[in-house]
Amino acid sequence: MPRDLSLYRHLRTGGIIAYATESCFGLGCDPMNRRAVQRILRLKGRPQAKGLILIATDLAQLQPYLAPLPAGLDVAAYWPGPTTLLLPASRRCPRWLTGKHQTIAVRVTAHPDARQTCQLAAMALVSTSANRSGQRPLRSAAACHALFGDTVLVLPGRTGTRRRPSTVLNPLSGRVVRQ
Repeated sequence: MPRDLSLYRHLRTGGIIAYATESCFGLGCDPMNRRAVQRILRLKGRPQAKGLILIATDLAQLQPYLAPLPAGLDVAAYWPGPTTLLLPASRRCPRWLTGKHQTIAVRVTAHPDARQTCQLAAMALVSTSANRSGQRPLRSAAACHALFGDTVLVLPGRTGTRRRPSTVLNPLSGRVVRQ
């Protein structure tokens, strides 16, 4: 699918979007744009040390952020779907994405709107819940407009039926970080 040039330009020039995901609306931006990532962290009141999740249409969009995967690790067994994996980050992966971690949280989403957004943007996207830290995630475009106003480009869409955020796990250790 060809990229949407207006969405691509918005993201490449530091724009932030709100878009529907599996359980809520998410805030996203170009992961390689440090200024945009910092704006999201300020909007949310979230510390950079926590790190952020990236979503994508396929593994290829995530490859620039990942170290080579260990032989025998089959990420396709988890994706597409609502499972976020903690995988070894590439040395080129920016600290503003990984925070204090040596891993990067990544997911190939199955949500149709989020998948289409990554396809149209022609990139993986930062994906963090659209809310201020400690508050309930927003579940509608109207709620995103009310909270963020014109500081965020709100894309139309419907959230999935999932009530909880994605499961986060480290497939190398088997440790579940968030159920």
